[in-house]
Amino acid sequence: MKKLYSFFLLIFVFLNGYAQKETITEVTIKGTKKTKVSFLKKLIKVEAGTKLDSTVLISDIEHLKRLPFVASANFSIVNKIGDGYEVVYNIEENFTLIPFANLFSSSNDDFAFRVGLQEFNFLGKGVTLGAFYQYDIFNSFGVNIRAPYLFSPKLGLSVNYKDLTTQEPVFLENSNSIAEDTNYKYNNSGVEILGLYQLNFKNRIEFGFSKFTEDYQYISGPTNVNVPQTLNVDKHLWKLIYNYDNIDYHYQYLSGFRSYLNFQYVGSTDTNLPEFLIGFNDFTFFKRIGEKGNWASRVRLGLATNIDTPFAPFTVDNNINIRGVGNTIDRGTAAIIVNTEYRHTLVDKDWFVLQSNVFVDGGSWRNPGGDFGDFSDTQNLRIYPGVGLRFMHKKIFNAIFRIDYGYGITQDASRGLVFGIGQYF
Repeated sequence: MKKLYSFFLLIFVFLNGYAQKETITEVTIKGTKKTKVSFLKKLIKVEAGTKLDSTVLISDIEHLKRLPFVASANFSIVNKIGDGYEVVYNIEENFTLIPFANLFSSSNDDFAFRVGLQEFNFLGKGVTLGAFYQYDIFNSFGVNIRAPYLFSPKLGLSVNYKDLTTQEPVFLENSNSIAEDTNYKYNNSGVEILGLYQLNFKNRIEFGFSKFTEDYQYISGPTNVNVPQTLNVDKHLWKLIYNYDNIDYHYQYLSGFRSYLNFQYVGSTDTNLPEFLIGFNDFTFFKRIGEKGNWASRVRLGLATNIDTPFAPFTVDNNINIRGVGNTIDRGTAAIIVNTEYRHTLVDKDWFVLQSNVFVDGGSWRNPGGDFGDFSDTQNLRIYPGVGLRFMHKKIFNAIFRIDYGYGITQDASRGLVFGIGQYF
């Protein structure tokens, strides 16, 4: 009996020693300057006491590289003889206090810009804090805070306040059924609160509520007895966002697929701006072409309640969907947008990248109160090929200055420059 006990004891010691060699005894994070190591350790899956698993290590690296304050990440494994393994994560941080700007103009001499400042790693815990000023004939501003890990590694909160004022064209039909522009001073001010939940690093859900006021004041142009010249309406909005991101990020090169769904219910206190539903989904695809090329494409499908109103929710605009088309030149209750471009790296240094860009933007709209046949109407179809340049700083998050020139080839087309920070999509 004693010999049998000794045999099982030897087996136990052997198996325990073997398991110990496969066990992670220490996790070290190196390279951080601003980010709290304790915060990063809450986000990764690997921890001391667990078994070494390469799939979990790779998953952690993919997760870390998606964080806006991480430029690059990799891991190494140190074999501590007789004492398991030490896993070392090497982090290269981005500079995260970033100014941004969007500037856009067209051949019609429209000009507008938005400038601001954002900190993407406030307190070293992945909190985004930002503010902006916008000039689009009138002055606007907004502030936001986004803390995706406020309550746990999966649960966070976002709060935004905005006070936007622009000159908005409203398209009214005259006696000959020809649409003419009427200009309104438009103001939208309110607060939005969103709960943020991360199912995993590829799937994220946001859900929340917004309370705001829309104000329209007539400025100039034709009028219609059925369209008020003054509107001030209190509104509320429920929003659901689902984001699937399966993109591999390597500095300026991206590969993979992303789907972004935004669905909203908008309630109103005035029948002139009635309640409606609106949703759109962006499908984005990236593919590496050789060593220096990147093909990028986006398809946006949008649908809203088909109300016959001059204040329809989908707009045709330089800075949103079609480069060179002008600032808010049309409206609709449904939209199909396709953006495709080839990006080619011309210069790639330690910190600086110069990238060229050849693109085609196109789209069509359903008229308010119309039908899906409107998509094939030549008056609604816009196609804008163009070229551009990207000036990038590899060590600063989203430090991409872009300039694009779009030239319309469809009916009554315009052309123009669009400037901005960050890739167009």
